[in-house]
Amino acid sequence: MKSDVSLTGGLSSPDEAVQAEQFGYDTAWMPEIRHDPFCSLALAASRTDRIKLGTAVSVAFARSPMVLATLANDLQLYSEGRFRLGIGSQIKAHITRRFSMPWSAPADRMREYILAMRAIWHAWSTGDRLDFDGEYYTHTLMTPFFDPGPNPWGPPQVVLAGVGTRMTRVAGMVADGFFVHGFTTERYLREVTLPALHDGMLEAGRADTEAFEVLGAPFVVTGMDENAMEECAQVVRKRIAFYGSTPAYRPVLSLHGWDDLGAELTALSKQGDWDQMTASITDEVLNAFAVVAPPDELPELIRHRFADVLTSCRLQQPTSMNNEQWQPVLAALHDAVPSSDRVHS
Repeated sequence: MKSDVSLTGGLSSPDEAVQAEQFGYDTAWMPEIRHDPFCSLALAASRTDRIKLGTAVSVAFARSPMVLATLANDLQLYSEGRFRLGIGSQIKAHITRRFSMPWSAPADRMREYILAMRAIWHAWSTGDRLDFDGEYYTHTLMTPFFDPGPNPWGPPQVVLAGVGTRMTRVAGMVADGFFVHGFTTERYLREVTLPALHDGMLEAGRADTEAFEVLGAPFVVTGMDENAMEECAQVVRKRIAFYGSTPAYRPVLSLHGWDDLGAELTALSKQGDWDQMTASITDEVLNAFAVVAPPDELPELIRHRFADVLTSCRLQQPTSMNNEQWQPVLAALHDAVPSSDRVHS
């Protein structure tokens, strides 16, 4: 299992990418939250040599396929083939009210979105006429003035994020990999997510399933002592409560028979009662969503749960642990122990 890392998405992200490369991570992923991820990743690409760089995730529906295809192609070129395009749909409220963009049939639209980008990259690579005419997107004009030509590194890998089965099937049909949302459980991953990916691959007639990647980012609760563990647990409970309040993520709770909890969290979120939402996450729920263990036991427990289903694992470093304390966890997870001089505090 490969080890990935999440960057903060701020101005310090290029420095974090340099450090991540020194630590031996496979990929550094940049979120799209308060800052545009592509600018920081371009800077990170100029300061690193080996580590892969990706968005986790960029909001696809906030941009046209042509805009995102151009951004991704440039970063793939600039990073010399190390860019990975992680995309997601976001939810309707953000697309329509924050980005003022259209929203409809997100799974069908996403499938077409990825196919449109692939058609654009194909036209640039081969010189063939751009002729993509879909239900949601149409791209039929590409003059030489706007054509960047073939990318010597090929098109970037497309990794799709999702929770529901329809979006998951789309990933199996047209993407190169799938981001397992942090708001998932081992049971949901095995009983719902993986079968949906397989169904999508079968529907698309994809033969080379070995190259498909399943990337996980499980919640972890750990710390150097009991107080640190409890502090970390509260942070994770809050995140679980936040995601659980979103109706689109309700199927994960439903699988475990926790529909009442989902309804409660949604009602409390509308009241703005975040403290009570956090308190609603019992130890049973916490242990279903998070890997709870002291640092020395964490890697083995993660491998026990996910080694046969995830190709890479992206863990969030607890705020109570510094780099010297956290690095052995990562080293044990992917069996790549760096020398002490590669660890920076």
